[in-house]
Amino acid sequence: MEKIFGRSKGLTDVPFSFCPGCTHGTIMRLIAEVMEELDIIEDTIGISPVGCAGFSQNFFSCDFIGAAHGRAQAVGIGVKRSLPDRIVFTYQGDGDIAAIGTQHAIHAAARGEKITSIMVNNAIFGMTGGQMAPTTLEGMKTTTSPYGKDVSTTGYPIDLPRLIANLEGAVYVAAVSVDSPKNINQAKKAIKKAFQVQMAGLGFAFVSVLSTCPTNWGISPVDSLQWLRENMMPVYQMGELKVTEEVKSL
Repeated sequence: MEKIFGRSKGLTDVPFSFCPGCTHGTIMRLIAEVMEELDIIEDTIGISPVGCAGFSQNFFSCDFIGAAHGRAQAVGIGVKRSLPDRIVFTYQGDGDIAAIGTQHAIHAAARGEKITSIMVNNAIFGMTGGQMAPTTLEGMKTTTSPYGKDVSTTGYPIDLPRLIANLEGAVYVAAVSVDSPKNINQAKKAIKKAFQVQMAGLGFAFVSVLSTCPTNWGISPVDSLQWLRENMMPVYQMGELKVTEEVKSL
């Protein structure tokens, strides 16, 4: 019998340990498939911090380094500058890269660091208890905003891809989602392009992926997908936000 689907070589045999309905696993599989298709698994070094994103060290079959909270890009830049022939990517949650790690993201893009960064945006601090994050939506209830996020005191949601797209060194910026088969395919194309940008040595590539967190949102996995569509997609600008001329030629 012909085998038409199986585990990507970019993943280890360790089963995913995420909560039911969490789309971290979907995003990780897409990255693994891209590494396999581009034949770069042996040449790739991934960097992840703490939190749910930190589990990725167990699941990817490429070399991996664990970084302190918010410092994945700083570590990744050091690795890339030391080993410029390697493909380096960071895998970070929004509570990491858009909060304590914001300064690294901004300056990595400004300098045009030749790494690829993937941000998983579920609008909340997931693993640490469901606290409010810089990406939390206005009025959204979390463990630290039980009455709903008050933007007058805590600020509006930060759309990090839009900020990054304004910086000269960022050559490819995309915001995608994995809430449907169609959007999963689009997300994979964006992730693949972000790796190809690095392989071509063009500059900083950034992909934000909208993701669900049913456990901390307090809703079912199915309802969480609809909640993402109805509440997150209208707030965060979607699509390819920046594609330079050099990237268009890839």
